[in-house]
Amino acid sequence: MTEGKIIQFRRGKKTVHERHFLIDVPEVKTRKDAEKFVGKEVEWKSPAGKIIQGKIASAHGNKGVVRAIFEKGLPGQAVTTKVVIK
Repeated sequence: MTEGKIIQFRRGKKTVHERHFLIDVPEVKTRKDAEKFVGKEVEWKSPAGKIIQGKIASAHGNKGVVRAIFEKGLPGQAVTTKVVIK
């Protein structure tokens, strides 16, 4: 298991994908290393104890960031919090 940090929603100039989040994994620095995480499960635990699950879909950019799609959207306060990658 590895920990990551939610950076931001996946977004464009005018659109925001509510279920897609960008996750920074501290020990990953290249796209090639980030692609090894594709398909792994991700869990975010709310302050109330509820667990929302997702899956890593792809790498995002060249600096080791990955994109995860959650089963339902996370709240805005999830940004900058920790997730567990299994």
